[in-house]
Amino acid sequence: MRLAIDASNLRSGGGVTHLVELLSAAEPDAHGISRVVVWSGRKTLAQLPVRPWLDLVHEPMLDGPLPVRCWWQASKLERLARASCDVLFVPGGSYGGNFRPFVVMSRNLLPFEKAERDRYGWSWMRAKLTVLQTLQSRTFRKANGTVFLSRYARDVVSRAAGLDGRQPIIPHGVGECFFRPPRPQDGLGHYSERRPFRLLYVSTVDVYKHQWHVVDAVGRLRRRGLPVALDLIGAAQPQALARLETAIRDVDPDGTCVRYLGSVPHSDLASHYHRADGLVFASSCENMPNILLEAMAAGLPIACAARGPMPEILGDAGVYFDDPERPDDIARTLDAWLQDPIGREGHASSAYRRARQYSWKRCASETLSFLTRVAASEQVRASGARPRPSRPREAFGA
Repeated sequence: MRLAIDASNLRSGGGVTHLVELLSAAEPDAHGISRVVVWSGRKTLAQLPVRPWLDLVHEPMLDGPLPVRCWWQASKLERLARASCDVLFVPGGSYGGNFRPFVVMSRNLLPFEKAERDRYGWSWMRAKLTVLQTLQSRTFRKANGTVFLSRYARDVVSRAAGLDGRQPIIPHGVGECFFRPPRPQDGLGHYSERRPFRLLYVSTVDVYKHQWHVVDAVGRLRRRGLPVALDLIGAAQPQALARLETAIRDVDPDGTCVRYLGSVPHSDLASHYHRADGLVFASSCENMPNILLEAMAAGLPIACAARGPMPEILGDAGVYFDDPERPDDIARTLDAWLQDPIGREGHASSAYRRARQYSWKRCASETLSFLTRVAASEQVRASGARPRPSRPREAFGA
């Protein structure tokens, strides 16, 4: 069996990380797959592993802007797939061609949550998300299978796109570089203005991430005399960055306790987790919160918003604030959490053990297993035999 992967729209971030880790951990021969071909641009292909069963094919059009990449997918992908594979995997989430069987992955939840789209007002971004909802809904309904990363995401997208809710849930893994056993947790008396309890918030600065509300909450804690500081990491959307910078100036005009460090290479993130004392995560829209997984693996105590799939992933191994848009709610939760070193230590240990369940090897195995089942079902259908009904096996914690 031959597998092809359309990586035409995987250029950076979590999509590329997923593909790199998937191919690095994959054992295709265990699933009856003899060859895997990946079509992508030069930059993405350069990050992928070299394997004897893997063909990395550079398509020059895929180095171009989005309209050119879409034209490649519309004009060339179907012909290439018919010549190269028995099943096509499209992790980017959109495909309008007629090759079958194909499997897609749902990676972006923003197009499917209206309240989150509306945060962008009358803007190009909101229009783009609305178009994506239409295109991806059509793709998901047409696909032979859709891989979801969390139960929450599957439920939301299935309702919005009119799916039957029987698609598999295959969460991402977390890299070994992030794992570090939890440290003993000290009481607040151990910390001071010179050595504060250092919170970390890693995420893209955007309207649904609410970093400015976290900054406000940290300011409230400091006014109560709590020795706490905050580091923020992530690429930024311009309008959201302006709001964050205003909040930082209001809370910490001297720049001593709240720092925005900008974007950091993924390879350097583990060291930032390992230097932090705790993680705060205030996003209100996530598909699969990789940040939580990384912080769990790093042995950090975690406080996060009780939104989306966060309780599904973190479980009872952290503390939650109900409303990430209310700084007083965030501050109240953080205050109680900081005053409870025993609770922090227990949660960090539980989170670390929970993170061990999320491996890239398991993700790769379950993904390839599902792809081969889809291909086999299509072969049976094409031969005219009656297929045996089966429900795709869900991943753990789904």
